[in-house]
Amino acid sequence: MKKIIIFSMLLLMIATAGCKRVFLDMNVSPNSVTPGSISPDLILPRVEHAIASRMATAYRVPASWIGYWARSGTYGPNAEEESYNITTTFGAGEFAGWYDMLTDLDIMEKKANAIGQTFYEGIAKTLKTIGFMYLVDQYNNVPYSKAFDLANNILPAYDKGDAIYADLLVQLDNALVLIKNATVSDNKNIANADIIFGGNQTSWRRFINTQRLKLLVRQSQIPGFNPAAQIAKITADGSGMIGSGQTASVQPGYLADNGKQNPFWDSHEKLYTGDEADNFNRANNFLLNSYRNNNDIRFQYVFDQAASPVSGNTYYGYNYGEVLPNSDPYKAANSSGVGGPGLAKSATQAQWLFTSVESLFLQAEAIQRGWLPGSAQTAYENAVRESFIFLGVTNPVTTANNYLAEALPIVSWSLAATPAAKITLIGTQKYLALPGINNFEAWVDYRRIGVPTNLPLSMAPNRAGRVIPLRYQYPQNEFNYNNANVNAEGSINPQSSAIFWDK
Repeated sequence: MKKIIIFSMLLLMIATAGCKRVFLDMNVSPNSVTPGSISPDLILPRVEHAIASRMATAYRVPASWIGYWARSGTYGPNAEEESYNITTTFGAGEFAGWYDMLTDLDIMEKKANAIGQTFYEGIAKTLKTIGFMYLVDQYNNVPYSKAFDLANNILPAYDKGDAIYADLLVQLDNALVLIKNATVSDNKNIANADIIFGGNQTSWRRFINTQRLKLLVRQSQIPGFNPAAQIAKITADGSGMIGSGQTASVQPGYLADNGKQNPFWDSHEKLYTGDEADNFNRANNFLLNSYRNNNDIRFQYVFDQAASPVSGNTYYGYNYGEVLPNSDPYKAANSSGVGGPGLAKSATQAQWLFTSVESLFLQAEAIQRGWLPGSAQTAYENAVRESFIFLGVTNPVTTANNYLAEALPIVSWSLAATPAAKITLIGTQKYLALPGINNFEAWVDYRRIGVPTNLPLSMAPNRAGRVIPLRYQYPQNEFNYNNANVNAEGSINPQSSAIFWDK
């Protein structure tokens, strides 16, 4: 019954979320839910679910650019995406989508502060760092300091991406103190409303520490970057970071029913009717062959078998951007879907938000860079093992150990002869561990450290020399309604205008 109540609450919040953004609506019912009448315990489950859902379903385009996914032969070319011709109308939902969730979190933060519910306030601050990190990672400079001051500043100026990152670390400082010192009983219904950790303070502290490390690793290539003071804060907290088996996932009570299924399952595996959910996205040959050519069994868990194999091709992929003739026999049913059994386990599974796999790879890189103590090789190998465990590979530890013993450049620690080569190796295995789990992260690492080193460009005939985009354009709505501030950012070229950490 608790799960049904929570899900009903989520649906109510989703249905009413748009009301707060209609500034001139004269026909507002006095019985409608308003920001002033919503308590933090009603906002939190809705926004936790929304963030996890976005992480699971919104990053199809980076997945294609980065060699994870490709278009099935059933569909024709996607001109803008496959040619890397990124305009002000391309992907505009990313900008608005994150700001919608950030607005909810800002309301929750202020409400929680006003009524002394410091646990909710700390969670809101923590989750806001995720949203703004992703906005910066896509657009660089974005509205931040004035983003929610609509009463006094309806047309917010843009803050610099590096300044935003610096303040996100400050917000994590504040969030850690609030959560650490919170009296749980003073935070109404936190155990039920927090559908990630059930109001567990230690788990949230680990999450904050891991998010802090993620922000630092993003900036690792900036000349002179020194994270020592920030790393000391992680160590001093004493809670550690997300470890093996400690994936942060949301579980509002997913059901095998319309609008209530796990987001990844519902988007990429099966609809509640039993029909295929995704006939568009299919295995990219680059990733598929990166597994198969290196004795890596994970392709059988990341991708589905073809429903109707042709010529014995049980696992079949496509080259990104390739124009296939109508006579080509391979269509959606003859190729491998992206909701493999290691990812899409059931309609009712929890939806991951920050996985143990990603966390362990972040820690391995930090150790290799000398930021954290320990053996970089051990941390790296533990991260690879965690990938096999997360995917549910049969005999995961033994299978992973056999893979790690392969004398192959793509996996062998001993064959990475230099510190730079070891960073590349960690990044390469992180790339192989995250398809479908965090497609966006692979795009970040490609820009940040250049992995995979052999990633092919789109085969689209109209690509015209363009390369994988470094960022998105600002959406057309910003030019329509916040023209002076967005134009102050100058001319943007998605192929050459880099995010501040992209050095």
